[in-house]
Amino acid sequence: MPDRVQPAERRVDVGDLVFRVLSSVAPESGEPAIVLVHGIGVSHRYLSRLHDELAARRTVFSIDLPGFGGLPKPRRDLDVPEMAHALGRVVAGLDVGPVVLLGHSMGSQWVVEAALQRPDLVRTVVAMGPVADERYRTMIGQTRALAVDTLGEPPSVNVIVFTDYLRCGIPWYLAQLRQMLAYRLEDRVPDLAVPLLIIRGGADPIAGLEWCRRLRRSASAAKLVLIPRHHHVAQHSSPKAVASAILTLAS
Repeated sequence: MPDRVQPAERRVDVGDLVFRVLSSVAPESGEPAIVLVHGIGVSHRYLSRLHDELAARRTVFSIDLPGFGGLPKPRRDLDVPEMAHALGRVVAGLDVGPVVLLGHSMGSQWVVEAALQRPDLVRTVVAMGPVADERYRTMIGQTRALAVDTLGEPPSVNVIVFTDYLRCGIPWYLAQLRQMLAYRLEDRVPDLAVPLLIIRGGADPIAGLEWCRRLRRSASAAKLVLIPRHHHVAQHSSPKAVASAILTLAS
């Protein structure tokens, strides 16, 4: 791959909430832009390999949410619908028409909810490693699943994830973890008015196979793609395969 071209970066304020938007604008192709949203505790950094792969073909935006990636912490707790509402305003401000809206882990909750609130902004929803699998819908269950996943991820993934956790801080992480565990993705997916693409690492201990199949069955139009032998952060360990699935199946 050629040397990476750094995406343009800007701050976006939505009321008292601060977002970061990283943009890679491709020549007009007629294909929808792709918006990437990270999960709990982390930032765009563990999406950067996927961002680069996609940016070779499409316009791509990576969005950091309030309180993550070194951004200012909100002065109040935000549940999933509130965060999704603000995210929808950021996506609307991109002014690129309906997008492929992709979220990883807890990001899958934010993007599904944003698509439910603003279906006019979204062409397809992509949920990677969606949470929270009903088998692990407790703080202890999530901690155990994360520990198992950490053992299977490449060291480069773990360095990014845990340094981002430090930047996030325990109070904001725990506040958002409570919101993540309270949000029942399986109850919201059936109401989606746009197609859903679910991507799961074949060895992901956090988003189990049966859980992902349940989400696929409950959606009106959904596909499930497995990335064999990869874990929860498959977009970092196998960016080409994940990008190929998105470009082929999400349009």
